[in-house]
Amino acid sequence: MTAHLWIDASAGVAGDMLLGALVDAGASLEEVQSVVDTVLPETVRLTVTEVHRAGLRAAKVDVEVLTPDQPHRRWSDIRSMIGSADLPDPVQDSAIRVFQVLAEAEAGVHGVPVADVHFHEVGAWDSIADVVGVAAALHLLGVTSVSAGPVALGSGTARTSHGAVGVPAPATLALATGWEVAAVGDGELATPTGMALVRALAQTCEALPPMRISASGTGAGTKDVEGRANVTRVVLGEPAGSSTGSVETLWVLEANVDDLDPRLWPGVVESLLDAGAADAWLTPILMKKGRPAHTLSVLCDDAHRVPLRRVVLEHTTTFGVREHSVARVALDRSWETVTVRGHDVRIKLSHNADGRVVHATPEFEDVRAAAAATGIPERVVLAEANAAARALDRDRPESAR
Repeated sequence: MTAHLWIDASAGVAGDMLLGALVDAGASLEEVQSVVDTVLPETVRLTVTEVHRAGLRAAKVDVEVLTPDQPHRRWSDIRSMIGSADLPDPVQDSAIRVFQVLAEAEAGVHGVPVADVHFHEVGAWDSIADVVGVAAALHLLGVTSVSAGPVALGSGTARTSHGAVGVPAPATLALATGWEVAAVGDGELATPTGMALVRALAQTCEALPPMRISASGTGAGTKDVEGRANVTRVVLGEPAGSSTGSVETLWVLEANVDDLDPRLWPGVVESLLDAGAADAWLTPILMKKGRPAHTLSVLCDDAHRVPLRRVVLEHTTTFGVREHSVARVALDRSWETVTVRGHDVRIKLSHNADGRVVHATPEFEDVRAAAAATGIPERVVLAEANAAARALDRDRPESAR
């Protein structure tokens, strides 16, 4: 099943609150502890208790530190700790990505290179446990995509190792750039770690998307505030339409351009793809005064939206970019290799949610390389590669066809 997780941070978000919500939704605390122990052996103990926040039941996860060592750590130290641990790839990738976006935010706030960032509050053992624990819980729940709603940041002041700062904290504010937020409630409702988890893990900011709900969870913060439930909630389910493929929320960036030398367009599209676009294309249009022009369209996830917008503005003559979110239903994909005229040609296979192969397509760059190496026309090599792909499909069990 394709599992989507939606985060409700309308009352705030912190690392322990999100971890509590995921445990409440069904992630095994014992298994999360085991993963955390891989990174921090004999260092922290996770416990969960049922509490009430403004009358609402919630799971409160506490991190008991078993060692007094709480040094300030550089980003490179934390990356090495997580990268050298024997973790499942999705857990390791998610945890490193969270700390990466946090390091970039801290670097901007303090005006230092990312490599020189020293974490203070978020470098402590309990914060590392929160981040690794959330990454582990997502993996245990089989989550394949994440989105989140607007984040409540809070107001007033908060205490840090540097002294009192306004809410939102500078790093939280930097991480919130481009996300929908609200300054509701007193005190710090969204911590830098909580905001980093949202920005690193969630593909887009949206209301609860259409889905078949399978579980939900509520994680508690430390304070019980009268009149406002101090909780983060999560909703887990199968996105609508995912029976035919994975559903994800992406962004389309568009610009109409009528004054760019047409010889430059191939390079523009190539630059966008190199910068992380999922796809980029041109559509001929007719603009005002009968001018022939093109609409440049770029498909991307939320993490690449800002850098790709910059590429469009720098590499074309447009003065602006339109943006809107879209839902994409994509078949799952895998690769196999066949031999054509003594050369390897990769075959891209697409699968339905039930595992059945829908398409088997030769990678054309491999076809081109084989044709160049053998002197055989590309159309002949392509035909033979297609035949080899069909043979692959015939050799599969009936249930996988």
